[in-house]
Amino acid sequence: MEKNKDSLSILKEELKAKSPIMGTDVTIKLVKSGKVKKVFFTKNCPTETKEDLKHYSKIFNYEVYELSIDSGELGIICKKPFPIAVLSYDWNGSIKQRSTWIY
Repeated sequence: MEKNKDSLSILKEELKAKSPIMGTDVTIKLVKSGKVKKVFFTKNCPTETKEDLKHYSKIFNYEVYELSIDSGELGIICKKPFPIAVLSYDWNGSIKQRSTWIY
């Protein structure tokens, strides 16, 4: 990875290559199981979540990127009609995002 690239450029490259895992809860669950290689979070992500993700990155050895955009903009970049505060990528791209709707 090039050091002179900003986190948004890295995210855009990742989005072209493979599908992200979206959502705070699912990302933290995968982080704790050691299945994540990269995590991106937005500037308006809750402080507690940011601190948890940074802390876990030291334990589980994955890359953390804080984006300079808010969750609404990230949703637009990911072509979703909802805001996204956290998204991640697993080691080999084998985990598929499952849609779960609560009625």
